[in-house]
Amino acid sequence: MLSPVVSNRLVVLDTETTGLNHQEGHRIIEIGCVELINRRITGNRFHVYINPDRAIDQGAIEVHGITNQFLEDKPRFADILDDFIGFIKGAELVIHNAPFDVGFINHEFSRLTDKVGSLDNYSTVFDTLAFARKKHPGQRNSLDALCKRYSIDNSHRELHGALLDAEILADVFLLMTGGQSSLLDEGEAAEQESRNAQQPRQLANNRPVLTVVYCSEQELVEHQHRLDAIKKTSGSCVWAQ
Repeated sequence: MLSPVVSNRLVVLDTETTGLNHQEGHRIIEIGCVELINRRITGNRFHVYINPDRAIDQGAIEVHGITNQFLEDKPRFADILDDFIGFIKGAELVIHNAPFDVGFINHEFSRLTDKVGSLDNYSTVFDTLAFARKKHPGQRNSLDALCKRYSIDNSHRELHGALLDAEILADVFLLMTGGQSSLLDEGEAAEQESRNAQQPRQLANNRPVLTVVYCSEQELVEHQHRLDAIKKTSGSCVWAQ
């Protein structure tokens, strides 16, 4: 999870859950994903609320604000599985505190009757929390702390939300791993710059004639005096006379 991101297609992912521990039977209730290609946010997103068929802990509701009543008419995880796998398949997932989300996703996979396998059958994972701890040792590396460190405005984040947090994490990730690239990706931009430097520039035929300004006799005398003074002081003068 600490290996460098090498995939051209990244999916920044976050989840919200009914509680903190899937081993106690807690479930995913929201998934938010944001796509990046060549370090550019494409606008392609995956977002879904999920009926977990169980009660949400009150402490979790206070964090994300999602209620049991709100989820009553939402699809089950099995209903969104194909669309979810279709969105993340082949991408590198960027997740903050990846073991938490990966654990919950694999728990949901394991509950299905079909043999779905585990998340690593479909995607690799880059953990931004582990990366931040390595880059900023001894400092707070929560998503809020990273927003403050990298001057990202998250004032609209009153409650946690999977899609909102994924969008914020995408900005954090780009800055923390080297900043957003230009409209061209780095390789293409460098190649274009090299091509431009090698191409001779054609001057316009109607360009103004260059003005040549010659030294006056007095300026030539003063220049020679300066050369003589340098030669006398240093023993030699390399300037052309």
